[in-house]
Amino acid sequence: MAGNSFGTLFKLTTFGESHGEALGGIIDGCPAGLTLDFDAIERDMQRRKPGQSAIVTQRKEPDSVKFLSGIFEGKTTGTPIGFVIENTNQKSKDYSHIKDTYRPSHADYTYDQKYGIRDYRGGGRSSARETASRVAAGAIAKQLLSDIKITAYVSGVGELMLDTPYSELDFSQIENNPVRTADTEMASKMEAYIKDIRKQGDTVGGQITCVIQNVPVGLGEPVFDKLHAELGKAMLSINAVKGFEYGSGFAGTRLKGSEHNDIFNEDGSTQTNYSGGVQGGISNGEDIYFNVAFKPVATIMQSQETIDKDGNVVEMQGKGRHDPCVVPRAVPIVEAMAALVLADFWLLNRISKV
Repeated sequence: MAGNSFGTLFKLTTFGESHGEALGGIIDGCPAGLTLDFDAIERDMQRRKPGQSAIVTQRKEPDSVKFLSGIFEGKTTGTPIGFVIENTNQKSKDYSHIKDTYRPSHADYTYDQKYGIRDYRGGGRSSARETASRVAAGAIAKQLLSDIKITAYVSGVGELMLDTPYSELDFSQIENNPVRTADTEMASKMEAYIKDIRKQGDTVGGQITCVIQNVPVGLGEPVFDKLHAELGKAMLSINAVKGFEYGSGFAGTRLKGSEHNDIFNEDGSTQTNYSGGVQGGISNGEDIYFNVAFKPVATIMQSQETIDKDGNVVEMQGKGRHDPCVVPRAVPIVEAMAALVLADFWLLNRISKV
C-alpha cells in the first residue's frame, strides 16, 4: 500500500489499523532543539479520542502517545521521531457480521477489489482511528509554529449552521461544549440534534471552519504546491471529508470582480479578505480561513440492502460503537493537518532565499 506519508521536509508516515496492536508514526525532518510541551500533545490527543462525551463513539481508548526516538531530555534531536499509540479496547467481534459483506458508502468494497484482502475489523487501515497519529504529529508541528495560531470549530451539523463571521465569535467557548462550536446557544441545539439522530440509529454530517492567524507572508510553493492546494489535499485526506473551500469559496462566484477584489492598504494589508489569506498560492499575511465538509458516517444502526463478496444481495445492520456525527472529534484533526502543511512550508521557506 502506497500513500502513507505526508509532507516534503516535515514528513509524517503513519502505520497501524483500527483493531491492531497499535497505531503510530514517524516524523522525519523536525528540526533539532525544539523543546516539547508533552502536556499540550496530550491535550490534543484527548480532544480527538473516542468515548469523551455522549455524542461520540463509546469506544474507550486512553490514546496516550509513547515516543520511541528523536527526543532527548525533552528536546527534539533532529533525528526521526518515532511514536506509538496502543489500542487497548478493541472489540473485533462487533465486525464479524461484515466479514464477507460490504457496508454501503464505506471502503470495504474498494479495499477488497484493490488488494484482494481486507481487514474488516473496524475498517482496518481505512478507519478514522488512523487520524490519532496525525493529531500527535500535528501537535508537534504546532509547537514548531509557536507564533501561528490555528483554531478550528464546528460551524455546521446537518441543517444547523453557524453563520456568524469568525471574527465575531468567542473562540474560548469551543472547548466548553461537547460539539466544539463557538456559540453556546447553537451548541445546545447541535448536541440535542446529534443525540436525536443517534436514537434513530442514523448519522449526520457537518462542517468545520478553521482559522489560521499570525501567518507570515511567503508560505507556499507555486506552481503545483500552492498553499491552498496543499491545505485542500490535507483536508480531503481526512476520513469522511467531501469538500473544501477557502476564502470566499463558492460564494465568491456570485460576486463581481469589483466587489471581490481585496484592496490594499499602504502597509500591504488588505481592506477585505476574500482571498482567504492566500494570493497566487502564497500566504499574504492575512488570516487564512477555510471550511471542511464531512459526510454522515457510513455505518448506521439501521437495516440496509447491500451485497456480499459473491455479489449476492443481502441485508445488513451496523453493530458496535460508532460516531453519530464525526465533526466534534474531527476539530483537532483539521487543526493537526493544517499545522503539518504550514510546518512543511515554513521549513521550505527557510531555504527558498539567501
